[in-house]
Amino acid sequence: MKRRVLLVFSLAAAFALSLPLSPSLWAGDPPAADVYKSASCACCGGWEAHLRAAGFTVRSHIVDDVSAMREKLGMPQGYASCHTAKVGKYLIEGHVPASDLRRLLDEQPEAIGLAAPGMPVGAPGMEFGTPQDYDVMLVIRDGEARVFQHHSAR
Repeated sequence: MKRRVLLVFSLAAAFALSLPLSPSLWAGDPPAADVYKSASCACCGGWEAHLRAAGFTVRSHIVDDVSAMREKLGMPQGYASCHTAKVGKYLIEGHVPASDLRRLLDEQPEAIGLAAPGMPVGAPGMEFGTPQDYDVMLVIRDGEARVFQHHSAR
């Protein structure tokens, strides 16, 4: 009887480990993403759709001056893109992939947040033209940054 129970538990564990990890199975539901953008920005909507597809709840906020909102929230202007978001305690600047955002939320580093400066072609919401390599930066509290994740166009 003990062997049979052990076999059943072993098979159940093997099956569970073989399942792909979907966003809903990761470490709980992510906090909502509050996205601050201008009314005229089309690529921001593409990024928001990317986040929704990854399981995030997105709340859009149209603002007259994204730069002023970025400054008010505390993201240094040197990492500017077309939109700024707040997710939990972190700021997210630009077209950061949801996978990087999930990693940030899992690791919880001491930082302002993540930034994909500029508008890198091939990043979520920027899927047109010839994709380019780009880095997502971890912006530290002193305003300095280091590469958090490199994304290759290949």
